[in-house]
This record gives sequence, structure tokens and C-alpha cells, in this order.
Amino acid sequence: MCPPAPNADLSGLRRISPYPSRWSIIQNIVNAQPERAGQSGLLPFRPIVLIKGAGDLATGAAVRLQRSGFAVVMTEIERPLAVRRMAAFAQAVFDGSVRIEDVRGVRCTPDEVDTRLAAGDIPILVDPEAQALRLLRPAVLVDAIMAKRNTGTRRDDAPYVIALGPGFRAGEDCHAVIETNRGHYLGRVIRQGGAQPDTGNPGVLPGAAANASRVLRAPVDGFVVPSFEIGDRIEPGQTVAAIQGTNGETAPVVAPFAGILRGLVHPSVPVTAGMKIGDLDPRAERSFCFTVSDKSLAIGGGVLEAILSAVHGSLLPPLMRTAQKPDTN
Repeated sequence: MCPPAPNADLSGLRRISPYPSRWSIIQNIVNAQPERAGQSGLLPFRPIVLIKGAGDLATGAAVRLQRSGFAVVMTEIERPLAVRRMAAFAQAVFDGSVRIEDVRGVRCTPDEVDTRLAAGDIPILVDPEAQALRLLRPAVLVDAIMAKRNTGTRRDDAPYVIALGPGFRAGEDCHAVIETNRGHYLGRVIRQGGAQPDTGNPGVLPGAAANASRVLRAPVDGFVVPSFEIGDRIEPGQTVAAIQGTNGETAPVVAPFAGILRGLVHPSVPVTAGMKIGDLDPRAERSFCFTVSDKSLAIGGGVLEAILSAVHGSLLPPLMRTAQKPDTN
């Protein structure tokens, strides 16, 4: 059994269960944020997990948590930088809603969050400064921005704070860090210290030469003008997209090998030279473009483990107690 993170205040995550069973831990989590329980118009209460960022890795965590019974809310910027848009809830910012496998994300305002949660959706808020923290008071905060640095998350932002990838130190910026680097440690929960540093090199997928990057980058500043749609098959040497430069110039982005276009930045997003704008998958399996990846699910599993292990570590010793109101007679 894993202990809770050092100095973590888990009071917002649970109450003591009257049932002497390890499975009653789920009910303890459901009893979090009691001030929101019983509000009119809501389904039976579920604890809120607020996720900053709605890219493909954040989406993996959101899907895992939603399926496990948590109420998930996500925040994004006005023009998300997501590349794998067809497998990211960030796409809801552009389209209003998006369905990733069996879970739907819907862009909404803070006033609509409870309605969307009651409908079984994941609310997506355009909230670059994460002001929803003060409004929702979530039981758990997950920083999934993937900026490879801490952009302002603090350990006291919520009762339990988790961060994805490099740029954070468990025990300082947050309670737990999830490893995002491909390899043996992917998805591991780190309770002291940080994740492996950013290598700057994307993971190599089967079917592509080691020196041929699957990541497509912008040659100049400007906007993406796509020649293909996500999910299309592309041959070597074909122009995947052009970058319409800010000074009127046009620069092509050429496929280095054959594959399926797994992702491409939205045309309304301004890009800069060298920025990642696309992802070409040599495995050529079209369904991979529209489903949560193995990496995202592994990271999502790490987030789920971090939450549940923290609650277990805090609650198991006193589980035999019963939660009763004081006798006032």
C-alpha cells in the first residue's frame, strides 16, 4: 500500500466510511466536497477533478477518471495548441463538443458546469488562468498543460495536486508527479522529486527510420493551411500542409515517410517557426487518430492510482470506525 504524499491535506477528499471494507474507499471519495452534495438538479454526487489542459495526454486522464466515477472538468486556452485534436477534448473549444470514444466533452461557461456534469459530459472551460479553481473548489487538481515547466500550479491549489511530466517537484509544487516519458517508467507515480527531463525527441514508432521524425514542424511563423485531413494516408514527399507566413510567404511541410496523418494544429492557431504542428504515424492505422493512445491511457492510469492510493493511505487505518453524528441527548 502506498502512503499519501507528505503533508498532503486529504480532508477534502473523504469522510470516514461506516463500512469496514476496503471497497468502501470509493464511497469515501464520493463524500468529498460535502457542500456541493445535495444541490438541486444534480445527479448523485461525485468528487470533482479539475484538469488544466485538454490535449491528448490530459484527455487520457480525463477518460480514465470519468469512467471510474469522477466528475471531470477541464480548462483550456482560447486557441488550443493540441496536435492530436481528434483524440483530445481541446477540440470542443473549436467545435462546441467532441466525443472521444464513449465520453463527450462540451464547451461551456462556469454557470453550465453542473448541468453538463449531470448530463454525463466533461465540461470544457476556456479559462487560461484556471479561475475555475476558486469557483469549483475541486477535490483534486491535475496540471496537464504539458508546458515542460510549471506555469503557476501550487501544492495548495487543491487538497490533492498532481502534475504531468517534467517541470514539477513532488513535495514542492504538487503532491505527485506522473512520468510521461516513453519507456519503462511511463505512467509511474512519483511522490518525491520530479519526472525524467524533457529529451526534446519524440518517441520512435514502428515503421519509421530512427532518423525520420514523425513530428512535423512549422518552417516559418504563420498559420497552417492543410492539404489533408486528420486520418488521411500520405505518401513520402507529399505536402501535408503549407504555412501561410505573416509576411505573405508560403512554406510547405513535406511528409518524410508514408503514414497516416494522426494530428494537425487547427488552422486558426498562430504557429511559430520550429513549433510542432503535426504528427505522421507510420503504423498507418486510421483508428489510432480517433482513440486515446496507449501512452495517454498509461498516464491516465497513473493519475487514477495517485488519487486512490492517497485516499487509501489516509483512510485504511481508521476504516473500522463509524461515522456517526454526536449524541446530543
